[in-house]
Amino acid sequence: MINESNEIKDFLFDYLNKSEIQTLISELKFSDIIDNILENCFDKVVSIGKKEESLAILATGLLHYLLTNALISSQRKVEFNGINVDIVIPDLKTLEGDAKKTLILFIVDTDNEIIINQRIAELYKIQPNKENIWIISGKNYSISNKIYVIEKKNSSFSNIIFDIAKFVNVQGQSKFKILRI
Repeated sequence: MINESNEIKDFLFDYLNKSEIQTLISELKFSDIIDNILENCFDKVVSIGKKEESLAILATGLLHYLLTNALISSQRKVEFNGINVDIVIPDLKTLEGDAKKTLILFIVDTDNEIIINQRIAELYKIQPNKENIWIISGKNYSISNKIYVIEKKNSSFSNIIFDIAKFVNVQGQSKFKILRI
């Protein structure tokens, strides 16, 4: 898994350095960036390892990169009350103080629905607002949470940065309102 993870991350970041992607970054066209990456990198990424694991690595790297470029505060790969959290927006301090102003992103790295449901149940222990736990996966599951499916074309994942920015702006966390929504 470590070699696959590095191979996917290296591939992603090499691709992100292309001039067309950098132009889209400067224009804050995050949905276009995600669409471009998925269309041009999806097949290579899923060929590297198990599909869900590979897409989880891609989603994690891409979200970290885009959240940074969108100036959206976040913490990645953290632990809160013994529960692992993939991404928390804006941070654990806000989660502890006011969970309704906090968003948790769960990036699915397995196709085992029992494990997925267990992880979601764990996240409910620290984020009681179920609408503030969003799932990112390579396939659609029938769950009550908002889910972003990573697909090569017409991926709902393309909208995630816009939706995160909207959440942050509505919660009054963004001092910059960098994304005009």
